[in-house]
Amino acid sequence: MNVSSEATRSFWMLDASLPGAPRLEQDEHCDVAVVGAGIAGVSIAYELALAGRKVVLVDRGPLLGGMTSRTTAHLAPICDDGLSALIDMRGEALARGFQESQQAAVDRIERHVASLEIDCDFRRLDGFLFPAAWMDEKQAARECNKEYAAAAKIGAEAEHGKGVPLKGHESAPILRYPEQATFHPLKYLRALLADFEKRGGKAFADSAVVEIEEGEQIRLKCDGGSTVTASNAVFATNSPINTWVKIHSKMAPYRTYAMAFDIARGTLPDALYWDMDDPYYYVRLNPGPGKTDFLIAGGRDHKSGEADDGEARFAALEAWIRALVPDLGGERARWSGQVLDTIDYCGFIGRSPGSGNVFMATGDSGQGMTHGALAGLLIRDLIVDGSNPWEAVYAPDRKPPAALTHYLNENLTTVKNLAGYLLPGEVKSAGDLKPGEGGILQDGLSKFAVCRDRDGKLHRHSASCTHLGCIVHWNSTEQCWDCPCHGSQFAPDGAVLNGPAIRGLARLEDRGSRAESKVASGGSNL
Repeated sequence: MNVSSEATRSFWMLDASLPGAPRLEQDEHCDVAVVGAGIAGVSIAYELALAGRKVVLVDRGPLLGGMTSRTTAHLAPICDDGLSALIDMRGEALARGFQESQQAAVDRIERHVASLEIDCDFRRLDGFLFPAAWMDEKQAARECNKEYAAAAKIGAEAEHGKGVPLKGHESAPILRYPEQATFHPLKYLRALLADFEKRGGKAFADSAVVEIEEGEQIRLKCDGGSTVTASNAVFATNSPINTWVKIHSKMAPYRTYAMAFDIARGTLPDALYWDMDDPYYYVRLNPGPGKTDFLIAGGRDHKSGEADDGEARFAALEAWIRALVPDLGGERARWSGQVLDTIDYCGFIGRSPGSGNVFMATGDSGQGMTHGALAGLLIRDLIVDGSNPWEAVYAPDRKPPAALTHYLNENLTTVKNLAGYLLPGEVKSAGDLKPGEGGILQDGLSKFAVCRDRDGKLHRHSASCTHLGCIVHWNSTEQCWDCPCHGSQFAPDGAVLNGPAIRGLARLEDRGSRAESKVASGGSNL
């Protein structure tokens, strides 16, 4: 299982099916084992296959069914947190390397689209930065000037402009970033997977890695009992499963929300749009049939597990975009996904700290599509040639001094969460739960995650995330348990949907607690 089992379905998942692949049922030996079949894992596997390496790709659920299927698929090499913030955090030289590498990732996707003749709606277009609703003209102009100056310092192309075709912003100060891009991520990755397999690559679905043995050879044991043995291993699992603390303490999980609507072709020019709010909203189009296109809007982010108000966030997102595009049509899809924000705005892509033959790609920081494609280039070079010109930008072992405040602030989530063991539970009785509801019950000093799935079945588990013991929180929108500390997610039956956790939530029956009978009967104490 992976997050394809969560309740919502993205526009991409409704528009294109996930590719089929067998479960790993025999031992495999290869040059490189890649764990995680999203855009990072598939790009890495494909680039290594092009370089002549024997590659095995495995995923805990359906291929392409992870967070990649929940993107909005902007291919924007401009730093998600702003170029000025990036320069302040990393300095001009590394910020320039970030910009160059992100642009190289978009160029690489474009080359693959051309060489494989992929019908995935790839197109180059402009990106527009426009004011947040609360900004006056002076505030917006200051922000534009700041970002324009930052772009000039690191060689990013940007132009001052006036107005975007969104209601209320027709004459606002804006910045235009040319040569951005977008595409249909699942159609693109299906084509890469097909060519990967033609070149001898092997891909396996529904094969969760449950044991990792590092050494001169890497041994990955999957839940079915079969093992992949490789000279090198790459973990591209959204949040890495091969390390416990070193990386996870330097990034934080956030939920983001997206919706797709019908829109008559020509109503809004085809471009990328994002505003100056924090967290910001973002908009793009996707070609549709006949005279209809699809508008995709996203935003309303919050830290994972720290809110369970998805319907209210969808309502606010819809109200925001309909105010800007009054002629918007009906809703096609709504979904949420998780992004991992790093302390210094750049992903962690490269050698796993302390290892010579284990690599990782994580920390999408809101730019998962470009970070994923870049990971293919960077990790291919590290494995094949031993170095890459951008490795210092993304080195997983980096500790930038300027990010110390961010590091401390993000890790307060873990401190507050563990302190939550001393607080009362959220619900008094499992018997009070209606289908689709869940919450934390308390028995003495123990906390239990109890939910009733939409079919009415009651599930009872420990509330402790199996990664580092943080308390999980019920997500009624996606019908899953979210860990606010490091991004693990679990199905109602306790199965892992997203790492870094490897093991599912402990069943209450397995703990031998006296609380089990109370929860099962909906007793008043629980």
